[in-house]
Amino acid sequence: MPMKASGGELRFLDPSLIARIGSMELRARTVVEGFLAGLHRSPFKGFSVEFAEYRQYLPGDDLSTIDWKVYARSDRYYVKKFEEETNVECHVLLDVSGSMGYGSQGITKLAYGSYLAASLAYLMNRQRDAVGFIAFDDNIVTHVPPSARPGHLRSVLLALNQLSLGTRSNVAKPLHQLADSLVKRGIVVLLSDLLDDPARTIQGLKHLRFRGTDIVVFHLLDHDELTFPYERLTRFRDMETTDEVMAAPLEVRDHYLSEIELLMSQYKRELGLVGIDYQLVDTSKALDFALMSYLSTRSRRQ
Repeated sequence: MPMKASGGELRFLDPSLIARIGSMELRARTVVEGFLAGLHRSPFKGFSVEFAEYRQYLPGDDLSTIDWKVYARSDRYYVKKFEEETNVECHVLLDVSGSMGYGSQGITKLAYGSYLAASLAYLMNRQRDAVGFIAFDDNIVTHVPPSARPGHLRSVLLALNQLSLGTRSNVAKPLHQLADSLVKRGIVVLLSDLLDDPARTIQGLKHLRFRGTDIVVFHLLDHDELTFPYERLTRFRDMETTDEVMAAPLEVRDHYLSEIELLMSQYKRELGLVGIDYQLVDTSKALDFALMSYLSTRSRRQ
């Protein structure tokens, strides 16, 4: 169950406020530090990044490795991990195809996805994990290989800051390419509106999963795409093909909402069967839910 930041912390997770901050680095720092401030005050403080360096004591462990300061705070025995136990290779994949340019609340799906990707990279870096970044439409357009070297986070954030909207989407293609190139198990985070052939996308995700990779899929949809609030005769334009159609919303609303519900249910059901975390994200909402979902997946590797 995701935590909810309160008061001041939640302000810093509001995408409309994040958009007003100048640099991607400052956006990421503001989001993550605000999130962690709320996390430390919540019942979920066991997910805090400081615990990424520890695992619970197991029979046979050297008693001298117990961290008594952590015990005093958590009332549980934890031992500090060796560095090779803690480091995880993480890949953040962001869809930059044309449909990601839609936004009804002043924030496009691409902007929201870039804020979330930057925040995740910042959080991963704080955990001393190796962070990599891929942006794609129907091809990979940006690739920053994973690294935990000092200064690498800035390379990821610079790449995010230079993104531009692409063309048609092919979500499966980078998934297969990444699966074929992986040399070690890690975590892959996919940020996309998934407006592509679901069967092909699911197959690409399964390819990665069968390589032993943990995967979190954030399905980014605008609030209007989830609620279809239109009432008057409206011209709808495909942002990837530029095809247009006039429609009376009252005549198509039920069918549209049924189709989008079927799409979300298909992803949730089929990905869940192979152990892939699927999270629907309304891009009008704060980023805390997505960050908590990632930390939950990350904690299972400890």
